[in-house]
Amino acid sequence: MAWIRKIIPYLAIVFATLLGGGSLLVLVVFLYVGSLGLLDLGLELPGVLAWDALLCLAFFIQHSLMIRKSFRRRLVKFIPSQYQGAFYTVASGIVLLVLLVFWQQSAYTLITLQGALSWLVRGIFFLAIAGFAWSMGALGSFDAFGLNPILAQMRGTQESPMPFVIRGPYRWVRHPLYFFMLVLIWSCPRFSADRLLFNVFWTAWVVVGTMLEERDLVADFGEAYRDYQRQVPMLIPWRFPVTRGQHD
Repeated sequence: MAWIRKIIPYLAIVFATLLGGGSLLVLVVFLYVGSLGLLDLGLELPGVLAWDALLCLAFFIQHSLMIRKSFRRRLVKFIPSQYQGAFYTVASGIVLLVLLVFWQQSAYTLITLQGALSWLVRGIFFLAIAGFAWSMGALGSFDAFGLNPILAQMRGTQESPMPFVIRGPYRWVRHPLYFFMLVLIWSCPRFSADRLLFNVFWTAWVVVGTMLEERDLVADFGEAYRDYQRQVPMLIPWRFPVTRGQHD
C-alpha cells in the first residue's frame, strides 16, 4: 500500500539512529566501566572466556560479512541499495547490544592501576572520544548510520560520492577512527580476564578489518590512494603529517 511505502524511509531512519547510536553509547559505557553485569550465567572462568569469545566472533562475522560489497550485491535482491546502509546499522546495533548485555564478567583481575596512573588512563579515554569527533568532522559528511542514500531519495536528489580528502587526523594516519578505537579499548585502569580477552579479540579484528578496507579503498581511488599509503601510516601515527590535499 502507498502509505506503507511512504513511512518506510522514516522507520528506517528512526531504527538506524536509535539502534546505531544507542549501541555505540552502550559500548562506550562498557569500555569505561567494564562488564555491565546485566545477566549472570553462573559460569566458571573457562566458561566465561569461551562464552565471551563466541559473542565476539558472532559480532565480527556479522559486521565483517555485511560490510563487504559482494554481500551487498547479493542483498540488493531483497533490500534496495538505498536502505542497505541503514539495514546494516540496525543489524550491527542488535548484535552489539546482544554482546554487551550477555557479556560475562570474570572475577579474576590481572592489573589494577591506582592513583595518578588511573586518572591518566581515564584522561586518555576522553581524549580518544575527542579524537573520534575530530576524525568525523574531518570527513565533512560522515554518514555513521547509512542514512544519506535514504535522505537523498526522499529529497529526490542524487547522493554525492565522498571525495578523497586528506585533512585533520587523516594527515597523520590513514584510519584515525580505528586508531582512536584502539586507544579507547586499551584506556582501562582495570584489566580482568574477560576485559583482556575483549581487548585482544577486538584489536585483532580492527587490524584485520583495516587491511580489508584498504583493498576496497585502493579499488575505489586507485593510484591516488596507493600514493597516500606510501606517505601516511595505516594505524599508528609515527611520521610527521603530510600536507593536506584532495584527490578526485
